[in-house]
Amino acid sequence: MNSGFDWIVDIDLERFFDTVHHDRLMNILHRTIDDGDVLSLIRKFLVSGVMVESRYEDTPIGTPQGGNLSPLLSNIMLNELDKELENRGLHFVRYADDCNIFVRSQKAAERVMKTTTLFIEKKLGLIVNASKSKIGRPEDIKFLGFGYFVDKTGKYQVRPHQQSFIKLKSKLKALTCRSWNISLDERLKRISRQVLGWINYFRMAKMRTWLVDIDGHLRRRIRVVIWKQWKTSRIPTISQRQC
Repeated sequence: MNSGFDWIVDIDLERFFDTVHHDRLMNILHRTIDDGDVLSLIRKFLVSGVMVESRYEDTPIGTPQGGNLSPLLSNIMLNELDKELENRGLHFVRYADDCNIFVRSQKAAERVMKTTTLFIEKKLGLIVNASKSKIGRPEDIKFLGFGYFVDKTGKYQVRPHQQSFIKLKSKLKALTCRSWNISLDERLKRISRQVLGWINYFRMAKMRTWLVDIDGHLRRRIRVVIWKQWKTSRIPTISQRQC
């Protein structure tokens, strides 16, 4: 983006794991796997079916969600998209079914969106979610929970997206609920796990100001919890006071 490729084509695939085409996937696998037993085993995995509310359902299309092979097979399918984008000389980043392509202008972005959507739907047999896929500037894009901003030097930097921050505060609000009957030590332990996990995930991002905000927010909430515990402590009886 800092090299001028600051128009982003944000592509979202609709129900990705449920729409993988078996024959096209097997055809891709057959190009590199020269073992009929392995291919037969993979095919059996794909059509093995799933249990939905204690009821068996066939899987004529898609990869079983939760299956050990599903993430790998889905990545093999989308590797075809990676090779297509590389052959076009495009700058892109993809994680599972989330993909961002970086170009220099809005016109180029519109062209790439059209041609890439056509490749995904015609060649791979997948479905592009038109309502969630979009073209935008970095400030308008959310990718894997991250967002972008321009620093004082005019360079793009990465930070947690506003929605990610709001979601964290919502989880912390639930963990610091005054009416939750839980010991303070256990409460602090769960809060620590939540905050540390969030920070480790976003550790590459610029978020010092937000962490200061979270720290103050948590201290206020925990202080209120402690005050309530003091107020609800057992009041001694008259005989106990006399003693």
